[in-house]
Amino acid sequence: MAYRFSRLILLAFLKIFFRLKVEGREYLPSQGGFILACNHVSYLDPIVLGSGCLRSVHFMARDTLFNNRFLAFWMSSVGVIPVRRNTVDFSALKNSLRIARSGEGLAIFPEGTRRTVDKAFINPEPGVGFLADKANVPVIPAFVSGTYEAMPKGTRKKINFGRKIVLRFGKEIHIERGKPYQEIANMIMAEIKQLSGN
Repeated sequence: MAYRFSRLILLAFLKIFFRLKVEGREYLPSQGGFILACNHVSYLDPIVLGSGCLRSVHFMARDTLFNNRFLAFWMSSVGVIPVRRNTVDFSALKNSLRIARSGEGLAIFPEGTRRTVDKAFINPEPGVGFLADKANVPVIPAFVSGTYEAMPKGTRKKINFGRKIVLRFGKEIHIERGKPYQEIANMIMAEIKQLSGN
C-alpha cells in the first residue's frame, strides 16, 4: 500500500514538474522476478525508475540513509534494502537474491555510485554480475536522461524544475551464467550505454 501510494504521488510530481516520458515499458516482464539495471547520475534516478515501472521494485541504498528516522521509516515501508558501504554486504546480497527469486522486482545501479559527469560512465561493480548470475531472472536495462540537469551530484537541495526527464527500458539481456562476475557486469553496462544512444 505504501509503495503504490508513494509511486502515484511521485509519478504525478515527475510528470508535472519534469514532463517525465517513459519508453519501452513493453520490455518489462508482466510476472515473475526480474532485475532492472540502470545508469546513475542523480538522487532523482531511483524515484524516476520506481515511478516509471508499473510493477513494484526493491532498491538497494547505503545504510547511512537510514540514520534519518523519517527517511528510514519510509524506505523500510517501500522495501528498500540497506547496504553497508566499503565492504561486501552478504546480508544485503542474500536479501536481494531472495526478492528476485521470489517473483519480485529488484532495481540496481551497476556503477555503484552517482557520476559527477553526465556523459561519462563508471566501470560497473562485480556484485552486479553476481546478482545477475545467481538470481537467474530476466535482466532489463534502463537508461535515465535529464536527471543530471535536474539535480546533479553535489546539489541535494537545489532542483532545477522544468527539465525534461526520459526513462527508457530496453530488451532483456541474455546472461551467460558461469562467466566471471565482472564480465557479466560489463555486459550489462554495455547494454545500458547502448540505450543512451552514445
